[in-house]
This record gives sequence, structure tokens and C-alpha cells, in this order.
Amino acid sequence: MQHFYAVLKGKKINGVKLSGLGIMLSIMHLGNASTAQITQTKTDQSIFGNEYVKITVDGHTGLVGYAFANGTHLYNTVAYVNDVRTGRVTSADFASHTITTEAIDDKIGKGTALLIKHSDNKHKIVLTQRFTVYKDHPYLLINVSATAAGMPIETRDISPLAVLPRYKGQLAVPGSEPRVLDVPFDNDDWTTTLETSWPKANAPAVKGISYEFMAVYDQLKNSGLVIGSVNHDFWKTGLAYQTGNKSGVLDSLNVFGGAATPDNPALKSAYGGLDGTHDHVEHGTMLGKTVNSADVYLCASDDLHEAFKDYGRVNSAINGKQTWEGAAPVYWNSFGVEGVLGYEKVMMPPAVNQISDFVHSMKNFSAYSKPVLSIDSYDQGIYSTEVLKSIGEYGAKNGQQMGFYFIPFAMWSWKDDIKGHKLPGSDYLLQDVLLHDKAGKPILYKEGQWGAYAMDPTHPAIRLYIIQQLKKAKAINAKFLKIDFLTAGALESTSRYDAKTRTGMQAYNYGMKTLRFLVDSIMGKDIFITQAISPLFPHQYAHTRFVSTDVYSHLRDDQKGFPNWGSTESSLATGSHMSWVQGTLFPYTNLDVSIMKNFQRNPDLNEREIKVRLYAMMVMGSILGDGSDYRNPIAAYRAQEFLDNKNIAEFFSHPKAFTPLKTADGETYDQQMSFYLPGDTIMLALFNFDLKNNFQQQFSRQALHLDPHKKYEFHDFMTDAVIGELKADVQTFSMVAGTGDTLLVKLVAVN
Repeated sequence: MQHFYAVLKGKKINGVKLSGLGIMLSIMHLGNASTAQITQTKTDQSIFGNEYVKITVDGHTGLVGYAFANGTHLYNTVAYVNDVRTGRVTSADFASHTITTEAIDDKIGKGTALLIKHSDNKHKIVLTQRFTVYKDHPYLLINVSATAAGMPIETRDISPLAVLPRYKGQLAVPGSEPRVLDVPFDNDDWTTTLETSWPKANAPAVKGISYEFMAVYDQLKNSGLVIGSVNHDFWKTGLAYQTGNKSGVLDSLNVFGGAATPDNPALKSAYGGLDGTHDHVEHGTMLGKTVNSADVYLCASDDLHEAFKDYGRVNSAINGKQTWEGAAPVYWNSFGVEGVLGYEKVMMPPAVNQISDFVHSMKNFSAYSKPVLSIDSYDQGIYSTEVLKSIGEYGAKNGQQMGFYFIPFAMWSWKDDIKGHKLPGSDYLLQDVLLHDKAGKPILYKEGQWGAYAMDPTHPAIRLYIIQQLKKAKAINAKFLKIDFLTAGALESTSRYDAKTRTGMQAYNYGMKTLRFLVDSIMGKDIFITQAISPLFPHQYAHTRFVSTDVYSHLRDDQKGFPNWGSTESSLATGSHMSWVQGTLFPYTNLDVSIMKNFQRNPDLNEREIKVRLYAMMVMGSILGDGSDYRNPIAAYRAQEFLDNKNIAEFFSHPKAFTPLKTADGETYDQQMSFYLPGDTIMLALFNFDLKNNFQQQFSRQALHLDPHKKYEFHDFMTDAVIGELKADVQTFSMVAGTGDTLLVKLVAVN
């Protein structure tokens, strides 16, 4: 135990009111080099923290400040609860602010919590803030609870951390190129992650909402602050921000439970158009004598990637995660060939046998795990259970296994043609299983004459429907599940079967937990699950998730003849900020499939675009899937060249995400990004989506953790050809990727 002096006249420590000076107390040691401690300044400010962060509490106002070791500061912050009847009350609205501490030993580790109890005779509630710091961890967790003295509290808006102009609050990060990482709620609609810059002088402030997590950071130094929720079983967490007049300063930030934002077609996609929660109803409420915010993670670091990895680890420590033994799955997916529901009749079932034969011929592709034949979003009239079973039996002779696709929380139907129809697998009417908007009408999660209705995960019909789907998957001996359009189950609703389920996220978490239990009990625990369109959290029910919406594999979104979405550039631009999820939240990521010739009716790709696509999947730690029609000789030739390449196949047997060195920045298609993978053989990757300028980047031995005295050869990844060297006495070197191209090399030490 370490000792410190608390000078806190009139306050309580561990429940004991202090009336004098210099009282000796004991507290658990936090960190290797410093002790969590409370001291008091002459201005009645109490300071608590360790070597990573100092938390300052103003004894008169209750305002809280944070000073992080990397130079990040938060000034004059508050917590609040907004009761639907009585309105908002903040921690600074109370007259008394009592401080206590307690030792912590939880799923994350040992540490100490600082509690600030805000109360007085004027208010009929008590607000309690909690700040937890851990031994040997550079981050802290915060939350707030509100306890009623009279009637229960009901809220859809509660915040453990708010930086508000009313209290002259600010968040400031050091650096010359500050950014806000603004993240959409889910991976739908090809909505990009924003790297928001401060406006030029005299321009309006920039404001927005990030969902579940965000970062405020310096683009050049990769240093900054990561903030994010670590509970995802009740609240949808919004992080609303507004830039200040000074670069690198936010004068408004509100981290709150209760985000529910509709799509707004009048706004750009990533600016309120499609980046929100897609809700048609306001967020549900928490009701009780005590209500709680989500726990929120704060970590300021000179290595933003490590701060994000810790964020992932904390989420998994609290919520759990899936693991996968053995080699990662590789798969062929039909969607790139046949289109939606197979209505074009391009890939009829007998042709899948030809695909199976070709996959079998790729010995390296098939060397590490049994390849999956994944029939995607199929027409039940064409791909019946019997047909799928016959395909599976044929594939089994070729050492392959089946994949199965289904949508657990949405039902596609002709608009306004739902009455009288039963939900498959049950005797319940579909109309009785749907979520409802403010007017009491069923919610169309995907608009259109052929649209998708959102279903209630708490309804017993959903359990029966999932059981029916999983029995089909079991009947064809599927070992790979792709589940899609999951966000529908997280939508808020004016009615639910289970009245005790009060929010969309609470219902979605229940539905995903149910699904995972049914998969394990019906199909077994060796089933690989990938999430397509879905929120990032809760993450613990699947093995991987799409980084972005379907990727069509063309280079850029502005290419003539291609869709203005779904390019490799757009997916990797988002992915450059998301590689931390591999190994922390999921065993792998999923950057969707590669394409060897053309996606559905899109124009042909060239071989450079194919290489860029595969390398992008690699640096993300993605599993390998392909969606090509190998009956075409060009597609078959390229598949043998790329997918059956021994180095490609070996990497994707145990994919690992690279560490980003230069991430995407801004909204240009001319992104230039770089990544490296540490290990016995270090790998470096450059991506240049600029079609006019080469991308040259300099590296140092020290930054890449290279032996300072050894000679290294640069080997082309796919061919192993030596393309350069780093002499023993040279400490820095540069690499160049040509226009619209990529470079991936292995650094091989020469003894």
C-alpha cells in the first residue's frame, strides 16, 4: 500500500468526513510509476489520478477537469440526467459535492474508483459520478447514476461526460493537424467515416454526431483521445460535438445514452443523411429509482491505434467475444454473380457444381480449411433446401462445406402486402411481429415497393423463425452463416411484444443472444458467423463483421461505368481507422469478397485493381472470400494467379490486421495510406488511390522496430522477388506506390 495526504476540509473520504488538514490515508497503487491520489489546492480543488491522467474536481461548482499525460485536456465538464417530467439537471446544479473512493477488482483488473455525490435540499435526486482508474492500464472508465428521493426517474437522455458552453467547457488536443473521427451507427448505405477538420477562420463551426465511439486526434502525430461506450445492452450512445474557434478545441461535446436519429435525405450521407440510427421513433426510456448511463472509456495516448485496441479489449473483457480455432475460413459467394435473389437466373444451381470443381482445383486456396460454398440472398423457389442440400453433397466430395444466408430481424415483402401472411416457421401473423412508428404503422426498414419490414426480436415468432432457418442450415450441413440487415432489430418502436424491453438496443442484444444460443444448440459450436449490415456493437455474438457495406472491388467511387459506392478505396478509407477490431472484438474482420473479373453487370476490373483489393483485405485482417464466375476463362485464370497464390493462401489461413501508419484523411478519393505488420518478418503496405501523383513515404528502422545493424532485403509479397535492400548502416528508407496502385513487401533480414 502507498500513502498520501488528503487536504479536503469538509469532504468525505471513504465515508469519513474530514475536518482537519494532513490526515493520513491509504489507497491502492495504480500504475508502475505513480500512485492514484487525492490532493487539494488552495482553491479547494481536489485532484485524483495516476501517471496517465489527473482528474480535478472543483469543490464549489462540482465541475470536473481531465489532464492527460499526452497533453489532452478537458475543462469544466459535467454529467447530467434529463428526466422526461422534470427536465435536465447537471452535476453543477447541486450545492454539495461529496468525494469518496473505493477499491476495484473487476473483469478488467484492480484499481480505484473516485465517486462524486452531487446533492442538496433543492433537488429530489442525487447524481453520482464514478471515475475508475486501473493498475497498469492507461485508460479510465466513467459513468453517472441518478437516484430519486421521490417518484422514479424516467430518462432517454443521460450523460456521464458533457462539455457545455454554459460552463465554459472545452476539450483540447495538442498538434497542428487536429481531427475528429466521426463514425456512423452501422455499416449500411456505404456511409463513410469522417475525419472532420476545423473550419477556416470566420467559417461556421463544424458539428456532428458520432455513434458509440469517436476520437479527437492529431493526424500527423497519431496522438489524441479515444472516447467510447463499453455497454451495449440498453443505450445507443451518441457523441455530439462542435468545433470551437481555436483549432484543436471542441467547445461542445456530449456523450449521451439515448441517440435516435432518423435518416434525412436532404442531408449528405455522412452528415445526417444516412449515418444515424435510422430510427422512426425517439429512443426508449430507462425507468427506475436509480437510472444509469453506459460506462464510457477514455484514453489519451501518443499512439491512437493502441488506445483503440485497448478500447476493443475493454469491450471484450466486459461483454465477451468469440474465438476461432484452426485456420480461418475461405469461401466463394454467389452474390457477385447472380444478383439479388437470383432473379436474373445467371447462376442456376447446376452451375454451382462447376464452381465447386474449379475451387477444388485450386490446391493452395483449399489447403488450410475446407472452402465454403456460400449461396447468398437466394430465391427460395430456385434454391430450395433440397437443392442446397444436393449442392452441399456435391461440394463435400470436393472437400468443401456449405454456407447459409438469412435475415433474422427483417422480412422482405411487397409494400402493403403483409396482412394475412404468417411469419415462416410460426403460426403468428407477420403484421403482429413488426415494429411500429409514431403513427402506429409498421416500420419499413428498407423503403421501396419491394421493401424490408423491421421485426421485433422480443416476439416469440422471431425465435421460431430463427429455429426454422437454422434447421434448414443444419439440413444442408452448413458450417458458415452470413446474417444480414441486423440493424432492423435495433430500431426503436412504439410497441413491442415484451413490454419490459424498453429500447431498440436492449431488444437487439436480446435477439442476438437468442440467435447465438440457438446456433450453438441446433447446429453446434463450430459454426462460423459473419455479420453483414449491422451495428458494430454488441460484437460478442459473431466471429466477424463487414467493415463497410458490400464492396464491388472497383478502385474508386468516381470511376465511370461503376456504382458511385462500394469501391476498394471507400472501404479501406473507413477500414484504416478500424483495423483495431481484429483480435480485440472479433477473431477477424470481413472486407467482403474479391472479384476476379466483374461484379454482376459492372464493367470488367483490371489485374491491378484485383491486387489492390486483395492487399486491402490483407491489411484489414479480413477473411478471404471471392464472388467470381469461374466459368469465365478470364476469371478462372486470374483466380489461379491470385487466389491460388501460395503466399496469399498462407496469409489468409491466419489473417492479421496491419497497424496503420498513415490513415485516410478527408473526403477525397485520392487517399494515400500505409500500414505495417510487425513480426519476425515485417511487412509494409502502401496504397495510392491518387491517379495523378505517386505516393512516397519515408520509414525509419526505429519506427518499424528493425534491428539497427542488420541488412534487410525487400521481397515482393506475391512473387518473393527481391526488389530492393536496406543496407546495414542506413537508418531510413523510402518506398513508392505508383498512381492507382499498391505495394506490399516483406522485409527479410540477411545474416
